[in-house]
Amino acid sequence: MSTNKTPMTTDAARRITSQEAKANGGKIEKGSFAAKAQRAAAKNKNNGVI
Repeated sequence: MSTNKTPMTTDAARRITSQEAKANGGKIEKGSFAAKAQRAAAKNKNNGVI
């Protein structure tokens, strides 16, 4: 496991969400990894991390 922590970016969250939506017929489930990625990216952007 890496000790390097890279903050979630909006571009990375977008890629994750896109792949999950393609795999699930266009749906993103609440609490899924893609949903968590979107939330983390938004938090990072709002807090000036990225």
